[in-house]
Amino acid sequence: MAVSAIADVKQPMCPSRLILEHVTSRWGVLVLVALLERSYRFSELRREVGGVSEKMLAQTLQTLERDGFVHRDAKPVIPPRVDYSLTPLGVEAAEQVSALARWTERQVDAVQAAREAYDEARA
Repeated sequence: MAVSAIADVKQPMCPSRLILEHVTSRWGVLVLVALLERSYRFSELRREVGGVSEKMLAQTLQTLERDGFVHRDAKPVIPPRVDYSLTPLGVEAAEQVSALARWTERQVDAVQAAREAYDEARA
């Protein structure tokens, strides 16, 4: 299927919107950021991305794999071993969302102060 030569995320039918949704979802961001560090097995990744359910992690990994961001390497051993890593496209996406994630970490105090000022002004 050919994609329009001019993608515009602001347009309602633009396919880039779905990609944006996948890489900027809560779990999408956290999985991409974790995999930017190294490859992980499923259970390791679940521990690294605190708070994600097994079902949501599986869905997120499957979505990111389908989009070409994550590589799933299933080794034919007993017990089965599956490793997840980023593809070159995934590294590029992860670097982008990682920058945003790090920015949010640095801005927690400023955002908290803004919230408190907002709440006080409306009280």
